[in-house]
Parts: sequence; C-alpha cells; structure tokens
Amino acid sequence: MPTPLAEYLSRQTDKKIRIMAHQILGYPDFETNYKMINLLHQYGIDLIELQIPFSEPIADGPIFLRANQGALEWGTTVEQCLAFAERVILDFDIPFIFMTYYNVLYQYGVERFVEKCATIGVSGLIVPDAYPEESEIFLRACRSYGVEPILLVTPYTTEERFAYVASQTGGMLYCVARKGLTGTQTIFDEATTQFLGYCSEHALTPIGVGFGIQQRSDVEYLIGKSDIAIIGSQLLKLLEEGGLRRVEEFLASLADL
Repeated sequence: MPTPLAEYLSRQTDKKIRIMAHQILGYPDFETNYKMINLLHQYGIDLIELQIPFSEPIADGPIFLRANQGALEWGTTVEQCLAFAERVILDFDIPFIFMTYYNVLYQYGVERFVEKCATIGVSGLIVPDAYPEESEIFLRACRSYGVEPILLVTPYTTEERFAYVASQTGGMLYCVARKGLTGTQTIFDEATTQFLGYCSEHALTPIGVGFGIQQRSDVEYLIGKSDIAIIGSQLLKLLEEGGLRRVEEFLASLADL
C-alpha cells in the first residue's frame, strides 16, 4: 500500500516541476519559521523539509552551519521541533519531511523517534549520515511505521550502490547535484545532465535534485530532468538579506514553473 508521500508524488500535476523548500527549525525563531512556511505554501511550494538542528551538520555549508549553531544556542530542542512539525502538518495540506543527522535519532531513540514522526504525520525522513548498508534499525522502523526513508545518491555513487540505495529509499530519491556542501553554486554541465539522466532511468521512485539550486534558471534547467527541485540555503540567505519580502520576490519568480 503506498505511503501518503508516495501517493502524493504519484498524482498528476500541471506544474512543470515540483519544488521542495527547506527550513532550519528554531532559526531565527519558530515564529519566523511559521511565517516562512505560510509564505511557501501561498506560493505553491509542494513539499517542505524541516531540519532539526544538530551541532555537526556534515553535509551543510557555512550558511546552514551558522543557522544550526544559532538555533542550538537559543535552546531549540527535538521536542520543540516535533511540536512545531505537528502544528504545521495540521495547518498546511502539503507533505512535511524531517531532515537531521543520525545522532539526533540515536539520542532520542531511533524507533521512538520514527514512531513519533508517524503519529504526528511526518511523511519522510532525510538523514544524510544514515547509510542504508549500516542503518537496518532506521530502515526497519521507517517501514514499520509508514514513514519514508529518503536516501541520497551523488555523481560519485557507483552503479552497484545506486541500485541498492534506489531499492531502499522511499517516496523519492534525493540526488545530490554535485560533491561538496550545501550553499554554493552548482554549475550544471554535461556531466550533471548525464548524472540526472542516469538517476531518472534507474530510480524506482520520483527523484529530487538539491545542492546549489539558487535561481530560477537552475530550476528551469531541472525541468524534464528531475521530478522535484530542492531549494535550501538560498531561501535562508534571502531571508537574512531582506526578510520575508525578499523571499517572496524570489518565490514569485518561480510561480509559473
């Protein structure tokens, strides 16, 4: 039986490409997080990724690293993030996905955390350092409670490992557009096009592409190559530069895609 996320992504859409946006919870504060989510929803963003802050976010560049540290310094807790997620899931009719690191799950209790996610309606989990070859407890809990484990591949993933990750991911496959950290510009070249073509051909689920999606032209490039464009640190950068008004201008530039 399809999970809610898989069912949602299987629906026909008039859009040229779906868009997933990213929020680091507790930064700059939960009130701003809520206002951002409301704005994202108003502009038709299809999915929202809620990051639970962690002190050593290994996949994150300087913008997200600073935000993670700020959220933790101001006292953001896992319980607060769960409560906030429950609130926005009730208030907005789109899928919400948690992103965090394995130590957060380990400290909370992996099965307990996944069960809580299922209870409040979280659709999926992105845990970049939960490698499927080493994370049977995590994967089993996700299957048991109907929460999709969204796994990652990169241009350096071997064909053999790609096949394994594709068989274990749920809802969607997260395709990292390039090697490195979040928050820096991705140069979309022929190698990127070939990588995304391989992902589309061999994935068993819809694919989402993230890392370095910073402007309308990046999203336009992904049309026909990816099911979902994932926009992360650019939204936070715009918020810090010009507040919600600047974010709204950017979202308006994507509205016809």
